[in-house]
Amino acid sequence: MKRSTPLIPQEDIGRQWSCCAQVRAQNARRATPPLALVETYGCQQNEADSERLRGYLAQMGYQFTHDRAQADVIILNTCAVREHAELRVLGNVGGLVHTKRNKPGQVICLCGCMAQEPQMADKIRRSYRHVDLVFGPHALWRFPEFLLRILQRRGRIFEVADEPGAIAEGLPVSRQSGVKAWVSVMYGCNNFCSYCIVPYVRGRERSREPQAILEEVRQLAAAGYKEINLLGQNVNSYGKDLGEPMDFADLLRAVNDVPGDFLIRFMTSHPKDASEKLFDAMARCEKAAPALHLPFQAGSNRVLKAMNRGYTCESYVDLVSRLRAKIPHIVLTSDVIVGFPGETTPEFEETLRLVEEVRYDALFTFLYSPRTGTPAAAMEDPMPKEEKMANFQRLVEVQNAISAEKHRAYVGQTLRCLVDGSSDDPRNNLSARTPGGRLVHLSGPETLIGNYVNLTITDSTTWTLFGALV
Repeated sequence: MKRSTPLIPQEDIGRQWSCCAQVRAQNARRATPPLALVETYGCQQNEADSERLRGYLAQMGYQFTHDRAQADVIILNTCAVREHAELRVLGNVGGLVHTKRNKPGQVICLCGCMAQEPQMADKIRRSYRHVDLVFGPHALWRFPEFLLRILQRRGRIFEVADEPGAIAEGLPVSRQSGVKAWVSVMYGCNNFCSYCIVPYVRGRERSREPQAILEEVRQLAAAGYKEINLLGQNVNSYGKDLGEPMDFADLLRAVNDVPGDFLIRFMTSHPKDASEKLFDAMARCEKAAPALHLPFQAGSNRVLKAMNRGYTCESYVDLVSRLRAKIPHIVLTSDVIVGFPGETTPEFEETLRLVEEVRYDALFTFLYSPRTGTPAAAMEDPMPKEEKMANFQRLVEVQNAISAEKHRAYVGQTLRCLVDGSSDDPRNNLSARTPGGRLVHLSGPETLIGNYVNLTITDSTTWTLFGALV
């Protein structure tokens, strides 16, 4: 079989490294090292992309800052999944006109999913003329080339061509944490849910070669990373475009076999592609976290069909039953959209019944947000916003009660948890995660960060656990 996804030739990647060297030489002539700022909006895949942008910037001689006024290069890595995220980005982009006025040589870049939307790129071109560079996810690997051209004062650059996408290996990575790491196993999406913009801005599904993924995981394990997160828009589709037979369950087993003391997490799984084989692999792989994010989006079969989700409520509930039969202690989370065009309140109440039947540990709940260019954006939507908001609040109240009850059941248990950082709770200075991904606040020395510890759960709230060191 011949691979259907193109790989960027290494000589093309080499040219980007050459551009890095040229920018680094320019920066070396400055009296002080230049500063860069990368702000990330949206999902974990955007976080992973930002780590590659920071990797490039580090290779070009930049140091990093959180101060927009001091930055010589500002990159906003954006999300297009909901209108609120776009409005927030536009507000921040508008505010940068003042920083650039005070620092005329500042380079302002907009990238990510929002930049790939044609109407948004055109809006930036016309109304935000202080933005120097706009590029979509497909062109990220060419960032050094773009920045070099900007620094040579060759005008504004817009690289947002509509294309299916490719895979670029060998890019530098600057990770934000020495504890948790993001590893993209695939890019793009072929599902075309009627409400979702992702397939239009991130292109078709394309899988990284397993050897490249496993080598990255081996390096992370050797460097002492304790949690490795495998990323894809739909990880259950991994491997369909590879020349050798390998699916995501096979990949999970291969990652599990990499030596090291680390936990494997992954997202996102699409219910229509989740399989018994995957559940078996999760149950048998000792490093696989007992957690699954399995979005169901709506509890009405009519709405699911309008969403083009490819499953029914009955098949979804059966899937969850089979998962829990294999992993009884699984922590299950999901996404729900309230107010999809044409959804009635009786249909919404079917969502409530599904939530009460499945009993998720947590839900990520959203009001429907129309995305230009998707089929759902053209559907009739007669329900008043006030009714949608009332339904949304009902859902939140039902799920909060379930989450609080599930968290109370942890009290008294002793769990092996990863201390992953500082806590924002005034009574506890550290935060940790249970194997299932539940947040735990605790007190202890900061030297514990990056280590597994045994915690006895002493208290709980709807969203948080509290633990004491054993």
